[in-house]
Amino acid sequence: MSRAERLLELMQVLRRHRYPVSGAALAQELGISLRTLYRDIASLQAQGARIDGEAGVGYLLRPGFMLPPLMFSEEEIEALVLGSRWVANRTDTPLAAAARNALAKIAAVLPADLRPELETSALLVGPSESPEENAAFLPQIRAAIRGEKKLLIRYRDLKESESTRTLWPFALGFFDRVRMMVAWCELRQGFRHFRTDRIVQLETLPETYPRRRHALLKEWREQEGIAPQ
Repeated sequence: MSRAERLLELMQVLRRHRYPVSGAALAQELGISLRTLYRDIASLQAQGARIDGEAGVGYLLRPGFMLPPLMFSEEEIEALVLGSRWVANRTDTPLAAAARNALAKIAAVLPADLRPELETSALLVGPSESPEENAAFLPQIRAAIRGEKKLLIRYRDLKESESTRTLWPFALGFFDRVRMMVAWCELRQGFRHFRTDRIVQLETLPETYPRRRHALLKEWREQEGIAPQ
């Protein structure tokens, strides 16, 4: 691995960590010595990377720094193409357009020798088995999750019984046949899952819910035994 490739890999490793990570852990992951790691950290800092920390304490990369040119391995490019094609085929119109736009932006900054890999990927996504009937609700649900806003819905369950719920939405799961909203339900005082194709009416309420969505997501994952992604 060249030094330039090693610096890029170090940046990627730092980006994956939201909290300070020790130099020993970074060196082990990269397969280099601590001395080399400290030298590489100093080089990145000299180039403008906002890396907080010091030897013996840990390091954390602050946002806002990107090393040009944007480089990806062949498998990383295939993953990006496959992921964007899945999103374009399985989600609502605004999110599908966003996936295509993101891929176009990546293509614009890729080195010329890597661009054909992006444009000619042979990994395809088949048609959805069951098109989402209530896709119109998905952008509104996603906006409520981002803004941590309460939702008022009228919901029809699998027994065709209807109920009105006030929810704190914090996640949206995309499956081949259904889309599932995960929320705290004020009526049931607990976490519940709601198929979006069974939502009859939906209204975004002006008030925010009283807990942070990342805390709700963490608690739900722990309750369901789901590892963080």
